[in-house]
Amino acid sequence: MLICYGCAFCGLSLALRHIPLGVAYAIWSGVGIVLTALIAWTVFGQKLDAPALIGIGFILTGVLIMNVFSNTSAHG
Repeated sequence: MLICYGCAFCGLSLALRHIPLGVAYAIWSGVGIVLTALIAWTVFGQKLDAPALIGIGFILTGVLIMNVFSNTSAHG
């Protein structure tokens, strides 16, 4: 687990060279939520009802919008 966290933070620090912190953290947290829900569903058999799936869809949509349409830049 510690190795995975270390790799994840190294990846985040590399991403911060190209995208602003606010965008990177929003993507980081959104993808983390979605992946956690998917792992809970596949590994632990947790049921995802319609509101949960709609929420996951909103998160993915938000991440997609930030990546495709955001005009922010890392250098101002």
